[in-house]
Amino acid sequence: MKKRDIIELIRSHYTSDEAAFRRGVYKIAREFDSTGDTQLAEYIMALAADTNVFVPQGRDLQTDFVEELQPSSSPFFLPTGIKKDMLGLANALTYQSGINRVLLYGAPGTGKTESVRHLARITNRQLFSIKIPFLIDSRLGQTAKNITYLFSAIKELKHPERAIILFDEIDALALDRNNSNDLREMGRVTSTLLKELDSLSENVVLIATTNLFNFFDRAFLRRFDATINFDRYSKEDIVDIAENFLRLHFSKNKLLGKNIKLFRKIIAHMPHGLTPGELKNVIKTAISFSEPSNPFSYLQGLYSALYEPKDVDLKHLRSLGFTLRDIEILTGISKSQVGRELSIARYE
Repeated sequence: MKKRDIIELIRSHYTSDEAAFRRGVYKIAREFDSTGDTQLAEYIMALAADTNVFVPQGRDLQTDFVEELQPSSSPFFLPTGIKKDMLGLANALTYQSGINRVLLYGAPGTGKTESVRHLARITNRQLFSIKIPFLIDSRLGQTAKNITYLFSAIKELKHPERAIILFDEIDALALDRNNSNDLREMGRVTSTLLKELDSLSENVVLIATTNLFNFFDRAFLRRFDATINFDRYSKEDIVDIAENFLRLHFSKNKLLGKNIKLFRKIIAHMPHGLTPGELKNVIKTAISFSEPSNPFSYLQGLYSALYEPKDVDLKHLRSLGFTLRDIEILTGISKSQVGRELSIARYE
């Protein structure tokens, strides 16, 4: 134990900062337990007055394994099917219909975590994200103990109906026990997690996300009341979402040239599929590095980022439906020269 921890514990006691005092007690108990002195750890916890040291005050969840995330109010776009499922989940939570353990799965960048942040806003709930790397410990058996500590805190929430517990990328804890390199340790961790999920009150809303759905232990999947697939973006969905991203930038940057039709062509014909998250970053980068003197240079940057060098071939561009003016904007080659090279007598 560090000197500053002792000083902080004394200060919180004399200033009547109950939440800080309990965090200090919890930290001391964890330290003794991590060194193998479990009995002393339990004794310290028992001395924490009439309530468990994990009891959060008001709406707070006080443990080292948790951080609070702010609900999101930023513009956000989802395909109709996924949006419908998330709104259905919001209704289920609002009317307490018995759906309280939900798994969101899909590739990285499909909007799982951001959807949960919006869900917290819609349902007016406090959002607590579990810091999974903090749970994982190299010492034998310690990860399972940490999970037990964490769920003790969750179960003691004073107002669980006002909170959402998020396990982002929960696969780090619950991959198939039969495929683990360390079978016994992974089995211990997963079994502990299954046990805690089974004993979780219906008043506690727990949402987990993963991009490794097919590698999960089947027993783990059965613990969830509902699963929502985020891998349901059609090509048209991607194009529409990309356009929405672009329009947000139009409202902030008046120097950008508006050519929505060409922009949609670029996205629709890009040779490699990207998730919405990846595409959002590519669009942002293209706009950030665009030339102020050329209102359409962001389209050139976007094209260069999404297409292979071989796709600069004029005949290939023409075959994809790009007009002479489109090709001029993307390549910097004049319409007249493009027309001559393509042997087109009449320009568009």
